[in-house]
Amino acid sequence: MARALLRRALSLVPAATPGVPAFSSSTSTAVAPLRSPFDERLLRLLRSEISYISDRRPPNRPPTGFKSFSVEDRPGEQWVRLRASHRGTEEIKIDATLFDGAAEPGPDTSLFQRVEALEQGPRLHLSLIVEVTRADRVLGFICSAWPDDLAVRHVLTLRGAGAAAGDRSGRDFSKLEPEEREAVKKFLQEREVDAELAEFLHEYVENKEKMELLRWLKTVESFVEK
Repeated sequence: MARALLRRALSLVPAATPGVPAFSSSTSTAVAPLRSPFDERLLRLLRSEISYISDRRPPNRPPTGFKSFSVEDRPGEQWVRLRASHRGTEEIKIDATLFDGAAEPGPDTSLFQRVEALEQGPRLHLSLIVEVTRADRVLGFICSAWPDDLAVRHVLTLRGAGAAAGDRSGRDFSKLEPEEREAVKKFLQEREVDAELAEFLHEYVENKEKMELLRWLKTVESFVEK
């Protein structure tokens, strides 16, 4: 009787199709998620770029300071902050953007100078907002930082005597009297806000952009893999 029941049960099981693996109730097979050909190609491109950056031109460990300034690393942010004290009575805070522009040859630039500029690469620009706080007074300076120069664009009184409520436009540096411009330059140079700082920031931002690109590529890779 038991054999008859066994034969009856086996007769109800469909025969295995040639070339198709049989499944057993005692084992489980993990099925890997299928990716589209586009996803696979995108992953190859991402991994190739990550490998190139990591192996051939890897970013350096960012410095934590420059002269009297401490540098605050802000992963994922499009700016960097520096802080310093001056003579124990002032606090200096600088917010610098990543590269936000490049110099273009002027209309009077010769063909030779244009070719030379192309060979050297773009002269990149980043913006600085400098705040100098002393007691209840805050002076602000909006500057342009080039690879070898720092130019003041606007001077602002953010708080204290002379501050206009709601007025953040300040005074155009180019419209100040020559003596006033020299006084502003000297004021900033004494606080180490000068061409050397601009050069340091360009190197720092160039390295930070590599780090941010590498971080972004790895984030996209992780997303596509899932």
